[in-house]
Amino acid sequence: MIIDCHGHYTTAPAAHTAWRAARLEAFRAGRPAPPYPSISDDEIRETIETNQLKLLTERGSDVTVFSPRASAMGQHEGDLAVGVAWARACNDLVARVAALFPGTFVGVAQLPQVAGEPLDAAIAELRRTVDLGFVGVNLNPDPSGGRWTSPPLTDRSWYPLVRGHGRGGRAGHDPRLGALQPGLPHDRAHYLNADTTAFMQLLQGDLFADGPTLRLIIPHGGAVPYHWGRYRGLADMLAKPPLETHLMGNVFFDTCVYHQPGIDLLLSVIGSGNLLFGSEMVGAVRGIDPTTGHYFDDTKRYVDAAVIGDADRQEIYSGTALRVYPRLAAALRAGGHPR
Repeated sequence: MIIDCHGHYTTAPAAHTAWRAARLEAFRAGRPAPPYPSISDDEIRETIETNQLKLLTERGSDVTVFSPRASAMGQHEGDLAVGVAWARACNDLVARVAALFPGTFVGVAQLPQVAGEPLDAAIAELRRTVDLGFVGVNLNPDPSGGRWTSPPLTDRSWYPLVRGHGRGGRAGHDPRLGALQPGLPHDRAHYLNADTTAFMQLLQGDLFADGPTLRLIIPHGGAVPYHWGRYRGLADMLAKPPLETHLMGNVFFDTCVYHQPGIDLLLSVIGSGNLLFGSEMVGAVRGIDPTTGHYFDDTKRYVDAAVIGDADRQEIYSGTALRVYPRLAAALRAGGHPR
């Protein structure tokens, strides 16, 4: 079984996206919010069958762990009521995808995190999506949109959320966020900057001493593995335990690194036990690599070509994911997989 841990509903029906724009416009104008549009199952099927499902089949994967579009979370736009309505609408749409394609798409939730607001609404949405069968959440360490006004992930103000998260038996993807700053494009720079920032916050703190069952996945391989010596040295200077014991029982990375040398380095530094296969198909990087003739985001090609044993390759393709997402095996069985 090949489990892609990194999928987004980037092809959501146009009416869903238009409602979001109208909802924000109404908020800014002080008008009542427009009603959510009617979207048929056939519309959802078409958006999935001609995009994510088509590529999933062509490229040889079996399952996608699927969440709302990351760059559209927009948690810095509107107020808490706007954030709650948008998160619920996005999660309900992902839940419908999972119901229409059981065992092929498994939900991961967007949370209504709003800078300066308590986490009660986020915790409520986390609990609601447990009942929808979701197996993880997208956790945003900077809901301010690039201003970094929120406390670090290791601050106790996060504890009600991360403790509830751990009890729910779900993995967190960290981070998925947007940016307000015009010089900081969110899906081209801010994401990678935030990966590094979040890892450094975890290194300096002791979050996992208080939340030992919490699991965080840093997407796109993060910038961290390419500066591993730096972080090992910083841990030593800060009198922290070695990274392997301090963080790597709880922090994982995915393979959304769009070239072979990057994957090879990621494998040599991190190892299969902390790597999950991910592609983010129909995501931020959709073109064809002129040096290979293949799509950049066809990341299975890189894992297949890596000089590793079959056991390590299978760990990356499914073993690590099944450990990191403790609810995933049950979701797959419910969808018809024999595991």
